[in-house]
Amino acid sequence: MQDLETKSDALLLENQLCFPLYACAKEVVRQYRKPLEPLGITYTQYLVMMALWEYGRMTERQLGRLLHLESSTLAPLLKRLENLGLIDRIAPESNERKLFLDLTDKGRAMKKQAEAVPKAMGGCIPLEAEELMTLKKLLCKAVERMHSEKERKNAGSALR
Repeated sequence: MQDLETKSDALLLENQLCFPLYACAKEVVRQYRKPLEPLGITYTQYLVMMALWEYGRMTERQLGRLLHLESSTLAPLLKRLENLGLIDRIAPESNERKLFLDLTDKGRAMKKQAEAVPKAMGGCIPLEAEELMTLKKLLCKAVERMHSEKERKNAGSALR
């Protein structure tokens, strides 16, 4: 009987780590809507813009790796940003299959307006500064390890 209770407990929502991670992430993204509204972009589009503001011109593949986004998610997102006039997708003559992404003048200018977003989001997760730093550090560590494990498995399957 004890084993049945233990197995049942494994399916309780309150015993899942994934659920509070999901709920917190969903709430944070929801809270980004208001400060991003004047920019006319979504949270995921904002991540793309931040990456391009920080790193400059890059390939779609580099951006996907940086943001942990699959090509199927990234492609329509980039098309929308291009339609908004914020980025250019450039195919070099030497390799038309390899697209580079770069900011337009409008995209570069948006950075100034976007500087208000982090301040507007301050306090969106009601934890003390030290707790926030610990949370960020642990989440970054988890993501890094998860992606290292994924790459290790992919490398192993490529050898077969």
